[in-house]
Order: sequence, then C-alpha cells, then structure tokens
Amino acid sequence: MSTQYKPAHPNPVTYRAAGGIVVEGARMLLLDRPARNEVRLPKGHIETGETDAMAALRETIEETGYADLAIVADLGEQTVEFEYKGRHIIRHEHYFLMRLESQRKIARTEEDEAQFRVQWATWEEACALLTYAAEQEMARRAVHKLQSAS
Repeated sequence: MSTQYKPAHPNPVTYRAAGGIVVEGARMLLLDRPARNEVRLPKGHIETGETDAMAALRETIEETGYADLAIVADLGEQTVEFEYKGRHIIRHEHYFLMRLESQRKIARTEEDEAQFRVQWATWEEACALLTYAAEQEMARRAVHKLQSAS
C-alpha cells in the first residue's frame, strides 16, 4: 500500500517582493491601511528585470510619495505565508533600510492614495504599531542596524 503525499496547500501563489524601512532622524515611516485595519511597511512585487534594491526603492517611492530616498543597508530576506481571498500565499520578502534625503514628494496613484496613509512614529512606537510580527522583526533589525552604527 503506497501513501501519496498531498501538500497542505495544493496551489499556493508564490512571489517575490521588496520594500523599504525609511528613517528620518529618530522616526520611521509606516503606512496606515485603514480599510484592512493594518499598519504596514512599504513593499511590493519585484518586476521582471528589476533587482531587489530597484524594486524596493520603486515600491517605497510609489506607496509613500517621498521621491528622495537612499538605501543605507540591506536588512535581509524572509518568507511569509498567509491566506488571502481563499488562496495560500508564499511571499519571499527582501527589505532595505532607507534614509529620507529630502521632503520632496511625487504624486501617488489614486489607488495608493486611497489605500495608504503615511504616518511617522518613533523607532520604538513603529515596532509596536506594525500589525504583523514579520514586519515588526524587520523594523527591529533596522533599529539594531541604526543603533550599532551610532
């Protein structure tokens, strides 16, 4: 008698994403997403031909509207799994620590404008405000990197 292996989730959706943890002085940028009752870090899909760093900058600029960002450090990667609209999602995420270089802003898309409210919090508050543990961990990595550099 043979036993056939059946995956827990037969057709997961898998993709790569990249994002930024933006700091200005002792503040960290967060995205409040009221429709989902979430506070998140900016991130999004890595497009064909983009490096992780390029995607992180593009997505962070698009979602926040802040146009002058500089990557300070690579914070590493993590994989998160979750259920969304009846599908099992596996997302491989790569985060970068970014510094806000100026207050110059660009217009956000209507979708991003409707979805996300930019908010600033102290490093400590930001780690507590983030909705998901995986993003809290990335924020803690950023704080550790900043504290060890000073």
